[in-house]
Amino acid sequence: MARRRRFWNYPRPNKGAVQRWLPSWRIVVGTGLTGTALGAGLFVAAWSTTTVPDNLESINQQATTVYWSNGKEMGTFAEQKRELIALADLPDYVGNAVVASEDSTFWTNKGIDPKGIVRAAYTNLQSGSASQGASTLTQQYVERTRLDTTTSYAGKAREAIIALKIAQTTPKEEVLEGYLNTIYWGRGTYGIQTASQEYFSKDAKDLTPSEAALLSGIIPSPVNWDPSVNLEQAKIRWQRSIDRMYEQGYITAAEHKEAAFPKFNEKKEATNTRGGQTGYLLQAVRQELVKSEKNPDGKYTEEELDTRGLKITTTISPKLQKAAVDVAKSLPDDADKNVRMSLVSMDPQTGAVRAMYGGADYVKQSLNTATQDVMQAGSTFKPFTLIGALEQDHTLDEMFDGNSPGAPIDPATGQVWVDKDGTPWEPDNFNYADYGQIDLATATANSVNSAYAQLNLDIGPETTAEVAHRAGIRKSTEIQPVPSNVLGTASVYPIDLANAYSTIAAQGYKTTPHVVKKVETLDGATVYEGPTAQEKVFEPDDMAAATYAMTKVVEEGSGEPAQELERPVAGKTGTSQENKSAWFAGFVPQLTTVVGLRQYSTINDTDIGGQETIDPFGEWKAQGLGITGGSWPVRAWTDFMKVATENLEYAEFPEYVPPQPTYTPSPTPSEEEKVTVPDLTGQDVAVATATLDELGLVPQPQAQNSDQPKGVVLQNSGANTEVTVGTTITLVVSTGVPDQPEQVVVPGVDGQPRTAAEQLIRAQGLSSTVAEEYSDTVPVGAVISTDPPGGTSVDPSTTVTLVVSLGPEPEDDGNNGGGNDPTPDPSSSPTTEEPDWPLGGD
Repeated sequence: MARRRRFWNYPRPNKGAVQRWLPSWRIVVGTGLTGTALGAGLFVAAWSTTTVPDNLESINQQATTVYWSNGKEMGTFAEQKRELIALADLPDYVGNAVVASEDSTFWTNKGIDPKGIVRAAYTNLQSGSASQGASTLTQQYVERTRLDTTTSYAGKAREAIIALKIAQTTPKEEVLEGYLNTIYWGRGTYGIQTASQEYFSKDAKDLTPSEAALLSGIIPSPVNWDPSVNLEQAKIRWQRSIDRMYEQGYITAAEHKEAAFPKFNEKKEATNTRGGQTGYLLQAVRQELVKSEKNPDGKYTEEELDTRGLKITTTISPKLQKAAVDVAKSLPDDADKNVRMSLVSMDPQTGAVRAMYGGADYVKQSLNTATQDVMQAGSTFKPFTLIGALEQDHTLDEMFDGNSPGAPIDPATGQVWVDKDGTPWEPDNFNYADYGQIDLATATANSVNSAYAQLNLDIGPETTAEVAHRAGIRKSTEIQPVPSNVLGTASVYPIDLANAYSTIAAQGYKTTPHVVKKVETLDGATVYEGPTAQEKVFEPDDMAAATYAMTKVVEEGSGEPAQELERPVAGKTGTSQENKSAWFAGFVPQLTTVVGLRQYSTINDTDIGGQETIDPFGEWKAQGLGITGGSWPVRAWTDFMKVATENLEYAEFPEYVPPQPTYTPSPTPSEEEKVTVPDLTGQDVAVATATLDELGLVPQPQAQNSDQPKGVVLQNSGANTEVTVGTTITLVVSTGVPDQPEQVVVPGVDGQPRTAAEQLIRAQGLSSTVAEEYSDTVPVGAVISTDPPGGTSVDPSTTVTLVVSLGPEPEDDGNNGGGNDPTPDPSSSPTTEEPDWPLGGD
């Protein structure tokens, strides 16, 4: 009986020692067929269950680029720094440089390279990892546009199937275009366009064959093979690419022969792109464009700005921005470390902000003090009161009491104005200066508080608030309708003050401050333009008068340094109570600039806030003077405007024509109604006013210091004479304050510089003289003592002697009579001249 064949017939009989253990052809064929059938089944299953996913959202994201007004790049808004470009817009050799370097069979293969797959699998088996994938451009395109990163074997298999499917349905040109726009080229750039800009400062359409070869060569390792990092390896990769481009027919023999390693931009050191001024400006652009609760008129969402690839041109001039930075750096070295300058410069005709300084470094201090913080306005508010008065038919030649302290009369009562608790308001002028009877132009030039206090009461403090808001101070800024608002008790944003003064500069036409000139798509279509429309809010005649008065601040008052521009300038200094803020706000017809200065209480990594008196610094400290708007701010304003007006045409302000008296024919005697003016001396001003009203006469109170009770009429014009009905009668009304106090106290000035000591002595109404002595302990020029001593009560007519140090006494060298006696210094002689600092409110 035949022996039954076993299925597993090993070792095989009748075979040699080795052959008896080898599988038979039946086993080999069967196993192969089984494996093939199994593999085909798995492939068919995988093919049928694998779908081509949609594109990743990130591949269409493009960086939004922000530009200075001159077209140079300022910065970007981007999740990925990318700008898409069509393959058709590129020279053929640009895309083919990548093909030659990365996938020479790209134009003919089916989407995968079997040899490449085997090679990658072998490498992965040797390394024990799955880091190597297939090398076709189609597969890399799939990874970058559909799957993101894939490293597992299953992931690579799925990637290969998708590549095969895409190769069947998608033109090769589309695949190459997508690849060129998505791969990473180092230096934070994605896509050929941004890479070309980064490495060669040109558009990809302008790349040379050599430049295209360099970019294609570093694709496998752009960080390590960057020519700035590893020039030798970059040159090797470039040579490989340029050779392959020639070998595969993408460049001619002549182009290959002439090819040379290209010049490239060195890699910039890694920095925070929001540092310095850039961060403030980019944030201002973002806030202006992004929709939010605070900005419902914005045009874009945060995501749209980061991904839509827009081109934003700003209104900011790099030249003027640098000038603003230079001015900020000019603060003297002895200024307190917490002193901060804010500057806004804008075109009054369009509202375009040309420069904006809100801090030295956005990374260290993100608060933009020009747009996000407020300072007390000081006397920069006086022009708003002036405008309100002009609108109520007051004129610049109208006379006011300019003495200090003031005793403004309440028009409603005819008495000295008192606050709610009955305390009279007695505003002092800067340096306690007395000006007597002055007109409004002079009061503006010298910022006379007492005159402007009366003007504000005459027009109503609510008028000053309304005018300020109408001019450009935002509605949310609270301006109390109280008499002191004329002195700038409200705190304002520097950009708002610049807007308000621009309205005056534009002769009554208000604009909207903005930093965005226009927004374009990448194809050049303009989709947004900054708001440049003007709104008429004041009459030009009133603005011409206000401007004229403000030119006097520069020509005659505390804004004198601005005369250095040698062109018409109007402006106003401002200093808040206790010198906690100091301003100069001014303009030429084409440009408005505001400079503000303050000293914060706290500045650290987490907090900036509080406000302190600005500590004197620089030349003003040396002179014993405080920091006011007429000190460093006007100096800084002038230095900035010298740069800003270099290329501006000389322009005049609109002509101001002072009001002329209107001729009225005198009525005939029969037409005139006559009344007799009573003598109202000793009456209360309210009673006297009522009496004159009944007679058809016009009362005009005028305050005067007196020891008589407050509100008592000291005298009146025209008493006991016959006048025409309608005549104005002046009532001289007592303030209740004696013209001279019985006693004053000598201030303690020991150790202070002579100039500062003289200022304090005069502030008390006293006069001074100087004597000099040698001193080993008191510095030259400082006060050793006073006679009478500080703290002594004296009569106001007393002259205080300041004993001023000459320093240590020189040693006697024995040369008596040899001309060694010290010669008196004329500069140290006693003087009664007024000091050369700005007088009048600042």
